[in-house]
Amino acid sequence: MSGAVKTLVITGAASGFGLEFARLGASRGYNIVMADVEQGALDVAAAEIAATGAQVLAQRVDVSKHEQIDALAAATQARFGAPHWVFNNAGVGSGGLVWENTLKDWDWVLGVNLMGVVYGVKAFTPMMLARAKTEPDYRGCIVNTASMAGILNAPTMGVYNVSKHAVVSLTETLYQDLKLVSDQVTASVLCPYFVATAIANSHRNRPQDLKNDEGPTLSQLVAQAQTSKAVSSGKVTAPMIAERVFAAIESDQFYIFSHPHALGNARTRMEDILEIRNPTDPFAERPDIGVMLKAKLRGTE
Repeated sequence: MSGAVKTLVITGAASGFGLEFARLGASRGYNIVMADVEQGALDVAAAEIAATGAQVLAQRVDVSKHEQIDALAAATQARFGAPHWVFNNAGVGSGGLVWENTLKDWDWVLGVNLMGVVYGVKAFTPMMLARAKTEPDYRGCIVNTASMAGILNAPTMGVYNVSKHAVVSLTETLYQDLKLVSDQVTASVLCPYFVATAIANSHRNRPQDLKNDEGPTLSQLVAQAQTSKAVSSGKVTAPMIAERVFAAIESDQFYIFSHPHALGNARTRMEDILEIRNPTDPFAERPDIGVMLKAKLRGTE
């Protein structure tokens, strides 16, 4: 029904973009389904959103476990019916020289960043399509959080880059697949650059069985420091991103960028491919950073 209250499903809802999606949705009177792996933070966030008068369903979910995503979908269906907007937003970060990343690093990052999105798409898309068939005025959108790391390939971010490139590819394909079967359900991909969120500290929620037996390597320490500095100094805020994402959904915009000016680097990458030339130096515009990283990693500083 056109007058139905929208229902939003958000993973990674206890902080960062996810919490801002919940706040903005609540301010509009939407039903909010909040999922997060961090129970304490989820309890606080859900209480905040419920205090606005919004109808809230909060559930602890490890998105790398498909049965937990399936349970979230079932609980959503039982409480509110098929959702209107689904934000597959939960994500974690990991850095370092790609050959130094452990198999546990790969399992953790791909499990959350990629498979969490896959499970969300599989669980919620059929529900949304089914509702679309019975309600001509229904409009649904699945928003998958990728990153500029899904467009570019910065060094010392290999595992993260791979996970986010896969999310961009998955979402582009999802968009095209949905166009084949429905005019009422679509998809968008969010590709933020450096925005002040808790992504740099995501290791706080790393499962015990996926923690490394040995401490971080030099490259991992350097990558962590660089990421923390970049994220904390970001001038674009999570609330600004939430506003931008909602506006994009409402205007049927697929690609959502926090820093459109960074697309110049994406253009350079595409030109490298089209001209069959070697990848351009990622530090061409900031050679001081490249010099510093080489000195640290080669032990010559």
